[in-house]
Amino acid sequence: MPSKKEHWDNVYKSKKSEELSWSEELPSVSLSCINEFHLPRAASILDVGGGDSKLVDCLLDEGFEDITVLDISEYAIQRARHRLGGRSSQINWVVGDILDFHPTRSFDCWHDRAAFHFLTDRNQISQYAALAKQYIKPKGYLVIGCFSENGPKKCSGLSVTTYRPETLTYVFSKGFRKLKCITHDHQTPFHTLQNFLFCSFQRI
Repeated sequence: MPSKKEHWDNVYKSKKSEELSWSEELPSVSLSCINEFHLPRAASILDVGGGDSKLVDCLLDEGFEDITVLDISEYAIQRARHRLGGRSSQINWVVGDILDFHPTRSFDCWHDRAAFHFLTDRNQISQYAALAKQYIKPKGYLVIGCFSENGPKKCSGLSVTTYRPETLTYVFSKGFRKLKCITHDHQTPFHTLQNFLFCSFQRI
């Protein structure tokens, strides 16, 4: 059985962006959540599991100056860097597993769309929440976008954990207060729907 890194490298090596179910031309819900925080343009933003998402393009377009993209797949990051061209030098790219991520800094905003729900082990879920608490600044923000209870039970051949607002809020109850939760039907490139839950939190 391939490792997590091998699995995701194989996914990004074998499929184009438009062949990935989570692909979206405009990450409108993520952008809306982040913009509601009214962050200064110098705020530090971390995109966990960013892959080749176009969120980073949009954040650059809006003038954000301190963006870090973390993904376990080197191939995903290579694709994003190639797409951005010269602008890629403005981004801090990190290849690695979020559970092994121990930066020397903390962040004003931590965003994760469609990475967190691949954690199915209770200890790993708790570890993720502890890392978020450790590396988000006091009064900083957290956005988690994951499959809702009405969403898929598997993705990319892997099992996922689905969430209700109450269960996701509980995971991050130590160190965060919930701001809001919404559900969103993401239309995949194959014209199917995936129901997502997006919750925003503030670090206490």
